[in-house]
Amino acid sequence: MSRQQGPGSDTRRDRGMFRTKTVEQSIQDTEEPEHALKKSLSALDLTVFGVGVVIGTGIFVLTGKIAKEQAGPAVALSFVLAGVVCALAALCYAEFASTVPVAGSAYTFSYASLGELPAWIIGWDLILELALGCAVVAVGWSGYLRSLLDTAGWHLPAGLSGTHEGTFGFDLLACVLVLVLTAVLVLGMKLSSRVTSVIVGIKVTIVLLVVIAGSFLVSGANYRPFLPPSRPTEGAGGYAAPLSQLIFGFTPSDFGVMGVFAAAAVVFFAFIGFDIVATAAEETRSPQRDVPRGILGSLAICTVLYVAVSIVVTGMQKYSQLSTDAPLADAFKAVGYPFYAGVISFGAAVGLTSVCMILLLGQSRVFFAMSRDGLLPQFFSRVHPRFGTPYRSTVLLGVVVAVVAGFTSIDELAELVNIGTLFAFVVVAIGVVLLRRSRPDLPRAFRTPLVPLVPTLSVLSSLWLMLNLPAETWLRFAVWMAIGFVVYFVYGRGHSRLGLRNKATGKG
Repeated sequence: MSRQQGPGSDTRRDRGMFRTKTVEQSIQDTEEPEHALKKSLSALDLTVFGVGVVIGTGIFVLTGKIAKEQAGPAVALSFVLAGVVCALAALCYAEFASTVPVAGSAYTFSYASLGELPAWIIGWDLILELALGCAVVAVGWSGYLRSLLDTAGWHLPAGLSGTHEGTFGFDLLACVLVLVLTAVLVLGMKLSSRVTSVIVGIKVTIVLLVVIAGSFLVSGANYRPFLPPSRPTEGAGGYAAPLSQLIFGFTPSDFGVMGVFAAAAVVFFAFIGFDIVATAAEETRSPQRDVPRGILGSLAICTVLYVAVSIVVTGMQKYSQLSTDAPLADAFKAVGYPFYAGVISFGAAVGLTSVCMILLLGQSRVFFAMSRDGLLPQFFSRVHPRFGTPYRSTVLLGVVVAVVAGFTSIDELAELVNIGTLFAFVVVAIGVVLLRRSRPDLPRAFRTPLVPLVPTLSVLSSLWLMLNLPAETWLRFAVWMAIGFVVYFVYGRGHSRLGLRNKATGKG
């Protein structure tokens, strides 16, 4: 490394797979003209990004589905618990993002605290998480749009409507959506922010309209019992069972107190995405101030909206009578207001557009950061001379995701998105503690409170949610990680800019 690490640094980490990249060097790399991203975002832009990626179809579907199957009206408490888990992680992300305002989020944070190999692992993990997440969302958006087109009397040919049970086809709408959003991201972050602001404004307005209208249709009798009696979960066995069940041998239950906790492990997935705000730190005008505000502000807004919707939907219709496909829309139909069902479908379709774009944004920035460090081909780390965006990595990933979304039915892989996110939470929380010890001299515009208590609670709560994921999800995740190790040792380790720099200075 060409710059001193400062007091408290561990020079033993200069060598081998656990060599760390100093914060100073990370920031210095962002100043290289060919790798410098354009700074154009504010705290409001980041908050909009956070709300834009978190508020999607889950707010219209997941709330009622989990209320019926796992928690009853107490699903509101499950959202609060999931929000607390995310808040613990958000506090850790906020400190890192204000201290290391560099693209790459958890990957960059890991490089500065845990070392190169852990950073590679988390970066590889994030690439999978965001790519699959974007593809799944694009397929979901396509389904909503086809439904609206069918209502209007326009029908796509079956061969262009995607892969469904017993059929194989190309999902034209999902593919086109990803390609269009890729073009928007290439044209600049400010344009992306404006497009997202319009979309978020529309869908938040629809959510508030639904909450306000639904609140006048609530019946207190539907909340009784607020915490339904516990019962064993049906059909939970084999590799589809939660890993915790296979390890500890207990029988999972729905409803009751344990049902609320089990539901929290599911509704947590509705919050996935707020951490993507951290990937835009390098493109923020005042990252030390604005990134923590964007992360915490978007999470607070989303938690309030989720709790409000869950209270309304379980108050409008008895939890046991809710549908699992479109519970909120069907609840309005059940009380004689079918107009709102169409409004909700429109809001879901609009909302998924911004979710897809911001997942693409986060993925391209992680890939860009890894390329700039030499762990992936540096060809992809060049920024556009006019737009100041990492256009090569954005186009590559956009095309890959478009193909996956167009040709593949990947519902069964969606849970890989969840385990990847939780894994990133664990790594970031550990990194906060390690960087506090190795670099106490670093200026920190935002400091995670009660260290090491808050990071420890973040690690434990994230691990608990991971244990509630099916064992088959863990197996798929392990396979992807194994592929990542091979790529690192075959290419990344030998091309690492940090490794080459250390060799040149005699450090490794």
